[in-house]
Amino acid sequence: MLRSRRAARLATALASTALLVTTATACGGDDASGSDSEGAGAQENSSGAFPVTVAHKYGSTTVMSEPKRIVTVGLTDQDSVLALGKVPVGTTEWLGGYDGAVGPWAADKVGSADTPTVLKDTGTGPQVEKIAALKPDLILAVYGGLTKEQYESLSKFAPVVAQPKKYNDYGVPWQEQTEIIGKAVGAPDDAAEVVRSTEDAIKKAAEENPGFKGASAVMATPYEGMFVFGSQDPRSHLLGDLGFTLPKDLDQLIGDQFGANISKERTDLLDQDAVVWQVTDVAKDPGTLHKDASYKDLNVVKEGREVFVDESSDYGNALSMGTVLSLPYVLERLVPQLAAAVDGKTDTEVQQPAS
Repeated sequence: MLRSRRAARLATALASTALLVTTATACGGDDASGSDSEGAGAQENSSGAFPVTVAHKYGSTTVMSEPKRIVTVGLTDQDSVLALGKVPVGTTEWLGGYDGAVGPWAADKVGSADTPTVLKDTGTGPQVEKIAALKPDLILAVYGGLTKEQYESLSKFAPVVAQPKKYNDYGVPWQEQTEIIGKAVGAPDDAAEVVRSTEDAIKKAAEENPGFKGASAVMATPYEGMFVFGSQDPRSHLLGDLGFTLPKDLDQLIGDQFGANISKERTDLLDQDAVVWQVTDVAKDPGTLHKDASYKDLNVVKEGREVFVDESSDYGNALSMGTVLSLPYVLERLVPQLAAAVDGKTDTEVQQPAS
């Protein structure tokens, strides 16, 4: 098993978008009929909300009427849809292991609706034929990396909202992801409200931990060496929202990617007030990392400022997702670890969460 499924799968997905793309303008395809996909707690949208036009990397897409059969191609877009009281008919598997590709932090949002059909992205792009068979009337690819060709293929049978132009692929902040999806489904006010709720939870955590403000931190994983996540990755977004600063030359090293491997000469990027590692085996991987001569003597190691997150756990999955629904779940577990890491005491143990 590759060390870090998230880095490996995102790297594979990003590789499939290597072709340079140009901006194109397109409107959505014909609406498809089908059963209502709203779940428990769904709110009625005013018919006056439509049509709506959403700008993205390939131009703009117009959604003519309230979508009933939504398919999420974006790897985490299902959480935003669920937060708005709708249940997709199809989702795209990233982390695996969950019914409908819906994690435990969002499972209650499905309610009595049918569990979404799970599609796969193997690195060659969306499963176009299987998506078409679901008869979607809206396809969301906001947290994703569609190529122009893939976008045009999907647009032949439904409106497609691709990733926003102003961010790297897989780099849209969770707030904008939710707001974009809220606009596309005709629920902008609901989107603003759920974003505000999660932002309030993050703000509260930051206020209760003043030691976070101005402290430096970085997210990493031991994937094919040492892999660090850039400022546009959801994990790094969270650190910033909590008050931490990222290494100043992090993005210069990474370029226009969500993350990158660093050489042993640049392990100084990891020597921050805290380093958060997503690892495959919390019992084994720290010891393996500490055998690396370029890493073991860093102050962050010697002073016990490392945070380890089991990437195979629900906690690790929620951290990778970085969505409006998964972040409150993450805060309950990550904040105590970060607080222990930056308390200024070298003998404080950064413990694993109980569950």
